[in-house]
Amino acid sequence: METSKLYVGNLTYSVTEDQLEELFSQYGEVKSVRVIERKGFGFVEMGTPEEAESAKEALNETEFSGRMLRIDEARPPRPRNEYRRY
Repeated sequence: METSKLYVGNLTYSVTEDQLEELFSQYGEVKSVRVIERKGFGFVEMGTPEEAESAKEALNETEFSGRMLRIDEARPPRPRNEYRRY
């Protein structure tokens, strides 16, 4: 992996940042956790790319709070267009 930031998808809306931090801390240092409310996904930044890879391999497609997690390397945000097309 090139970065240490992971996308974590298919979360239940009730999952907290503390719960994700506890889950991912088993695989290394967790620098930051951000859950996007009412969207069902979030981001976890690990201490190193190696720790991020380890967490991804261990947790991708595993059950957490009743749902199968989808974990991938986080991509940079897409630039937003100033004008919307109709």
